[in-house]
Amino acid sequence: MHSQGGRYSIVFNGEIYNYQELRQELKELGQNFLSESDTEVLLAAWHTWGVTCLKRLVGMFAFVIYDRQANTLTAVRDAFGIKPLFYTINKEQFLFASEIQALQKLINRKLQLDWQRSYDYLMFGDYDSCEQTFFQDIRHLLPGHFLRFNIASREFSTPQAWWQPNIEQRSFQNFPDAADELRQLFLNSIRLHLRSDVPLGAALSGGIDSSAVVCAIRHLEPDLPVHTFSYVARNSRVSEEHWVDKINSHVGAKAHKVFVSPAEIAADLDDIIQIQGEPFGDTSIYAQYRVLRLARESGMIVTLDGQGADEMLAGYHGYPAYRMRSLLEQGRIPELIKFVHNWKKWPGRTGQYPWKVLVGQLLPDHLFENISRLIGINRMPAWLDGNILKEAGIATGLKKNITNKIGAGRRVIEVLAKSLTIKGLPSMLRHLDRNAMRFSIESRVPFLTIPMAEFLLALPEEYLISHQGETKSIFRKAMRGIVPDEILRRKDKIGFATPEKSWLRFLSDTIMSSLRVTNSVPFLKMDVLLYEYKKTITGHKYFTTEAWRWINFCRWFQVYQEQIKVNGT
Repeated sequence: MHSQGGRYSIVFNGEIYNYQELRQELKELGQNFLSESDTEVLLAAWHTWGVTCLKRLVGMFAFVIYDRQANTLTAVRDAFGIKPLFYTINKEQFLFASEIQALQKLINRKLQLDWQRSYDYLMFGDYDSCEQTFFQDIRHLLPGHFLRFNIASREFSTPQAWWQPNIEQRSFQNFPDAADELRQLFLNSIRLHLRSDVPLGAALSGGIDSSAVVCAIRHLEPDLPVHTFSYVARNSRVSEEHWVDKINSHVGAKAHKVFVSPAEIAADLDDIIQIQGEPFGDTSIYAQYRVLRLARESGMIVTLDGQGADEMLAGYHGYPAYRMRSLLEQGRIPELIKFVHNWKKWPGRTGQYPWKVLVGQLLPDHLFENISRLIGINRMPAWLDGNILKEAGIATGLKKNITNKIGAGRRVIEVLAKSLTIKGLPSMLRHLDRNAMRFSIESRVPFLTIPMAEFLLALPEEYLISHQGETKSIFRKAMRGIVPDEILRRKDKIGFATPEKSWLRFLSDTIMSSLRVTNSVPFLKMDVLLYEYKKTITGHKYFTTEAWRWINFCRWFQVYQEQIKVNGT
């Protein structure tokens, strides 16, 4: 779209949910509009406020805007990275796209496999946490950043952050007042995200976050038909069907459920690997894929999802070691001991775990490395060729999650801020966007607004994790009267978890055959990897998500082998 004066042109992927409010504000400042489009509002906002308009936007977006007067291109990505923006630059070209496959076609040559990203993924499950992708020549524009290209001089600016989380405590409200404000922020966000002239549904796992979204829809729209979409692991300890049914009954929703067999994931494996574009974490992403497919088959065009709540509300386990460190740095030792005592009473928690993590955080880096090796964290297992990786200059150290000195006494908030924009949420949003786009679904995430993030990250840590070890404490309080108390009292967390071990065991023969043909990656010792995989599946080795990463990486490499060059780095 082009601006009315012809100065600006934009290519835009996303939605601006508060465009009506912005449109009215811009009209009062003298802007005229020819359409009802949020894209035209975005162009007018950029013309009026420049880069500063970005913090006013509620929505998800990636766009590139051309300024004819300044002769520049500016590429922008939303604060949380809900929408993707990939790019590659050299002296001759600036190429950008929403998908890696599109850039591969534009580059029109084999790309180099990024060995560092491959190692980080295979060893630690780390991906989507930096600019680098699994392809050396292709980068992510990071969440909350913009990049400018001067066409005349062919110079690129270093990517600049237009928004980053602030971890300083800036709120001194009492707990009830803060809960009331959070309630209004959340309901206002749901109200904006409900704007749609096409059929709309919601993903429902049965946890607090997705249940809050569904219940808030009913609270705001008593007469709106509500459709929910859920993955159910029948006859499995990870099934949440009981909780899903309670919410559907509470709001009077029409429930849609998907049940998955191991044979189905085998049939869909190549499709989900193709659409994800890069390796991903575990088979729960396939459960999400099936939920979105069901939504589309049921006539939905828009869905609401609870992504982002864990990263702003301290999840279900509450980052106990980080909370302990905050208390330690503040000299609140009796509270620290009492907190651990209360925290470990909740299901799925052990008292030793937070102490171990806390000790690891406090150790100097070199001791942290040594202790990691002593407790069995092997950074160069037998199925990797350490010599080849060393020669290629691959960094193999285990990284800590805390480095920011400003975070003293705010360690939980610090790690949440990192999870929001660096390690954690970006990968979850990648999965959601690719799965949703596969079925032409617009998946909206109402927890992810700048006002909500800035409000929650400004609170005292004990508002998020109570002294009794309760996580999401303030949100549970805020949702009283909207979400059933039985849900708000939940102490466990499952979500779209899948019976991954039984699935992979069922598919063992197919997977072994697939792994055997992946012999073109120099740093993988495939004979050893096959042996380790067999031990894992037969129960002779403890099962971890490492097994899925082997499968995913090798099959992804096969799918993209025609586009990937692996000799050298």
